[in-house]
Amino acid sequence: MVGGSPGGEQLRLLVTRTMPFGKHKGTLIADLPGNYLNWFAREGFPPGEIGRLLALMHELNHNGLASLLDPLRPGGRRGRRGGA
Repeated sequence: MVGGSPGGEQLRLLVTRTMPFGKHKGTLIADLPGNYLNWFAREGFPPGEIGRLLALMHELNHNGLASLLDPLRPGGRRGRRGGA
């Protein structure tokens, strides 16, 4: 991220990278439930890239912007929260 703004590559990783551990192992970062992201926000995000991605997803989710990721998904499909 440059200047605190996420770049296209970080956003793309949210819809391609899966959670590597825990209760939601194997779930796309973009599809993690809000309460799980909120837990990390309270308890602390893990170090490294996964922590940065989780923090970014938390911000998008918290601000109601998760649907902005839909065009970046393979095939442009909607996420778990997107419905339809």
